[in-house]
Amino acid sequence: MIHEIKNQTFKYITDNSNEADKNIAFVKTAQNSGYEKDALKKDCKILSVDECFKLLDINPDLKIVGVTGTNGKTTTAAAIYSILLDLGKKAGLQGTRGCFINDKCADDKSLTTPSILHTLVNMQKASDAGCSYFVMEVSSHAIIQKRIEGLKFALKIFTNISQDHLDFHKSMSEYIKAKSSFFDDETPKLINKDDESIRYNLKNALTYGIEKPSTYQITAYALRGGIEMAVQYANKTHAFSSALQGKFNLYNLLAAVSAVHVLEKASFEAINEALANFAGVSGRMEIVNFDPLVIVDFAHTPDGMEKVLEAMMENELVVVFGAGGDRDRLKRPLMGKIAQKYAKRLYITSDNPRSEKAEDIMEDIARGIEKGLNVYKIANRKEAVIEALKSLQPKEVLMILGKGDETYQEISGVKYPYSDKEVVQTFLKAKIDKI
Repeated sequence: MIHEIKNQTFKYITDNSNEADKNIAFVKTAQNSGYEKDALKKDCKILSVDECFKLLDINPDLKIVGVTGTNGKTTTAAAIYSILLDLGKKAGLQGTRGCFINDKCADDKSLTTPSILHTLVNMQKASDAGCSYFVMEVSSHAIIQKRIEGLKFALKIFTNISQDHLDFHKSMSEYIKAKSSFFDDETPKLINKDDESIRYNLKNALTYGIEKPSTYQITAYALRGGIEMAVQYANKTHAFSSALQGKFNLYNLLAAVSAVHVLEKASFEAINEALANFAGVSGRMEIVNFDPLVIVDFAHTPDGMEKVLEAMMENELVVVFGAGGDRDRLKRPLMGKIAQKYAKRLYITSDNPRSEKAEDIMEDIARGIEKGLNVYKIANRKEAVIEALKSLQPKEVLMILGKGDETYQEISGVKYPYSDKEVVQTFLKAKIDKI
């Protein structure tokens, strides 16, 4: 990317050597260091990440909060951001949904954790807006590819680990190793104690959990019609409530509450009041229609699917889902097996097939499904959602999983406009109009 700056020697900075020249300085990172010689041939200035940080005049006191884990990053980060804003703090948020600063969109969706220059530019925007905090999702890819190099975190948060991204990491041990490396140093950290797979430096480590003794521990909770939880800290118990659904969100909200308490030392009463205003994240257990009840969620891993479906298991569930192409194939039959465990009726369809054939991905999913369940294979996702809607009987709940609030479907290198939410609302509106 090219970014304009105020400098008398050069006017712009970039992390792409092809764009560098005497007026455009080249920011050398761990990712692009192999292209430094190409940039030098163009008579440009070479900058380190630290120099870029200073050049962009990013507030050195900006507190960076990093959230990593297989599931829960987006909701946990968004909850921290929301609570901080409601406590009267100025904050930025960067992640899967883009970048937001003081409740306004500052950058469109990109990678969960973009390039370091992209992140620094967003931090500059946050600094210019007077932010005290910058909350960001940190992916395992970004850790391995050093897209967070040079960042000094005020707090690092771990949510959980389950199978995902094995197309990149090759094995669970390598995936765990990547996540664990984020917690090697003595930076203050907040760890989910109930997930024993992570390894971390005990120095400056605090924990949260339900089942294991933790710094912040839930001693009682209820999940009907929302979340009620009692959190014990320093031998005192504090009550919290939220309209969000599911045990997985119990963990997400506990992480957020604990993080804000670590960072701000605000009273638990004030944090609870702010938490009550957090309505969740678009595309994460989002109710897009009440009668019939239709829920859209981003769950795209075996563990993510299990948590979402388990949260609604008291209902008769109809499930629509697929799996992404050019990604971990091993998780596909596992997702099918989990869907069968909870679904009364199942529609297997496409997700983002990318360069693979949707039919091949669907067959991989079907290998995990035993005979006996009502299973329908419909490659066209829109058609699958509509057929599922047509099939709904009274009291049945439709769960559409995998894409959340994504507004496209990637097929053979092309991103076509598509939204599960819009398909549902358009179909149901047309059905009402006919009455």
